[in-house]
Amino acid sequence: MAEPQPKDETMIGYPFLKDNIEALKDYCPPVYMWLSSQEYDPERLNERLFKNQWDILDWRIDNEEGRGMFDAMPPNLLYKEWAPKDKPHTSATVIVGCNVGYGLNHVLANSPDSHKIVVVEPRPEMLLACLGQTDYRPFFANKKLHICPPNEDYFMQIVKNMDLQFIYGNIHLRGDTASRQLGPEYAKWTRLCQERLENFSLELTTLRFRQDVMVGNELKNFQRALHGGSMKPLEGRAAGVGAVILGAGPSLADSAKTLAENPGYALYTTALQTMPALQPHGLKPHLCMALDYDGSMRRIYDRLDPEFAKDVPLIYSTKVDPWVVEQYPGPKMPMWTVGGLATYLMREHELVLDAGGNVSLTLARLLRWLGVGHITLVGQDFAWINERSHSDGHHATRKQFEFDPKRHQKLKNMDGEEIISTPQYLTAKRDLEEDLKKAPFPIYNVYGGGAPINGSRRVTLEEAIMQGAFSSAPGSLERFMADFEASRDISNPIHIRPASHEWASSLRRVEKRLTKLFRNCRNNQKEIHQALTQVDMFVKQNPVYLPYLYNETLNLAGLTRAKATYEPRDLSEFKRISKSILQKVREVDRHVCPKQAA
Repeated sequence: MAEPQPKDETMIGYPFLKDNIEALKDYCPPVYMWLSSQEYDPERLNERLFKNQWDILDWRIDNEEGRGMFDAMPPNLLYKEWAPKDKPHTSATVIVGCNVGYGLNHVLANSPDSHKIVVVEPRPEMLLACLGQTDYRPFFANKKLHICPPNEDYFMQIVKNMDLQFIYGNIHLRGDTASRQLGPEYAKWTRLCQERLENFSLELTTLRFRQDVMVGNELKNFQRALHGGSMKPLEGRAAGVGAVILGAGPSLADSAKTLAENPGYALYTTALQTMPALQPHGLKPHLCMALDYDGSMRRIYDRLDPEFAKDVPLIYSTKVDPWVVEQYPGPKMPMWTVGGLATYLMREHELVLDAGGNVSLTLARLLRWLGVGHITLVGQDFAWINERSHSDGHHATRKQFEFDPKRHQKLKNMDGEEIISTPQYLTAKRDLEEDLKKAPFPIYNVYGGGAPINGSRRVTLEEAIMQGAFSSAPGSLERFMADFEASRDISNPIHIRPASHEWASSLRRVEKRLTKLFRNCRNNQKEIHQALTQVDMFVKQNPVYLPYLYNETLNLAGLTRAKATYEPRDLSEFKRISKSILQKVREVDRHVCPKQAA
């Protein structure tokens, strides 16, 4: 493919701008709306374009000399390493800063059509300059090129659709050096994109290896959850209630005894893991929550006194280990969360919460949905303090500490003191901060010397008490707890017809066809691909089974979209995937349709 070149016969002007903008209106409405909302001076935009000393189209920077972006170094030197080399067909490139198109066009010209390119451009005038010089409509049409407005949520939507590139290829992040001359936003967005890509990579790895565990747990909890209560009637029912989220950070001990003696009139919430850390202080929450799905949750019962917990309701994610739910000594309430069966099955019937990966974050989201009046954070440190990671009693408490630069990170607390944190803590803190921005009410933070939490109001325990951080409107707490108790008696049965027999028949038919095609593998490449693509579409058509087949759909994608040529051994891989699919479909039928399934 010939490399697209910025059109520069006239030196200035935007010959392709109108056509590209019209294309964005269809292919990427958010970018179109963002550009349409900006104000431009056409004359000023034209004046910025000129031919520089290298006789190429350039953009004039705001400086006394009137230099261009490429005066110091021509594009062919800047972008020669940008072309993807390893697994280009199944990889993607994220570009921060598009200038007038040189870096982008180099990647477009030197990568296959299946290579995905995402452009993040913080400055609307620069995006216009780029769109004005090259016809990008063919690349929009074949879904090779995606433009992202400077919006973190939209960027994450794009990233989450690149799971195949993460698994079967590479994600190349290219921060444009030339664009960094324009302002600090390019370095900021490069850093932000790197953080989001790393977070999603970790999330995807977790999903890849843990989805079977999470959805398997949800299947085993399914009937219990259907008949064990409903969160849906509680939406907005906590109006006027002041809520507290108790974390298990080292500073919890500084406040727990005082709060146990004088709790005020707030709704106290915490993680199930934190309950043993509250026992010694006698600080009993109104609600606790279990979110984590792995077996480490079982260790909680080595420390949790059943008498302490027997009257504290447990809100449990349906993805929690069923044994952990069964062993809990107190009342229980199911909470359906995004990412499993509930994503499709329960949305019409029940609250389906986007839980995040941290109980404090999940509680913050739930409390906002319940309609509380304010939230107070206690023991939310996200750091080691005095060489301790957690308050005494927590199963993850570490009393011995040795700094490891590979696992730990030094930072300053709000008093300018050096503290130690971890990437996992800081990721959880950042996610909580993003969520707290959405709260239409005050967030108090009884600060204990840990990592600063942006969006919260730092207070001492005494200040929090004086400012009403542990109070509620008269009668509101009692009304909410009565409503919560009543909602535990609600059943929400769902009737679903089992389909494993139809799946078994369909998969047997396609396996016979593929066996015949693979006998003459070299000559039947197109037919094999068509048959595998049909299986891929078939597997994704039933939302009841799809969450549990996450790994199988990715494995099928490896055959349909990550392979250039089929080999005889690919038939064995398909048979392995097919067998796993059928086993899981039958398991879903047993748990979701227990009366009808064989």
